[in-house]
Amino acid sequence: MPVIPMSQAHGTTASEQDGTAGGDIFICRSDALQEAGKGVVFALQAGSDCGSGFVVRYNGKVHAYLNRCAHVPIELDWERGVFFESSGLYLMCSTHGAIYLPDSGQCAGGPCRGGRLLAISVFETDAGVFWRPDNYFHAPPAIEVRPPGSAPS
Repeated sequence: MPVIPMSQAHGTTASEQDGTAGGDIFICRSDALQEAGKGVVFALQAGSDCGSGFVVRYNGKVHAYLNRCAHVPIELDWERGVFFESSGLYLMCSTHGAIYLPDSGQCAGGPCRGGRLLAISVFETDAGVFWRPDNYFHAPPAIEVRPPGSAPS
């Protein structure tokens, strides 16, 4: 069975899009992100750990962070992609209510005092929203994609 990078399982590499460098990774189309609405979760590797990042739109700009609370290392979203609390002003940890400023990731209240979310380099072009790997955040390792019900190779 073919083995493909997880980034390609959820989108395409930037080299397959217009206006980006070859190492940038496509997350979603721009219209998938509404102002202070549902975010898009994407796979990544943070240091040596596999995990996820997320991107949201706030004040007309895209912002991306490691999907991990600064207080306790657990994912933030209430449901897949739900990061904003009801007012749409803050990102909120679903487990204990820590709130973060969407445009900086800085803790604005709760048990994460002084902490912040880890920002991921993200940008938007006419082709969509992309993230840029760096020394800490990398594309996830390749995964094997098999048809349902088939045995591992």
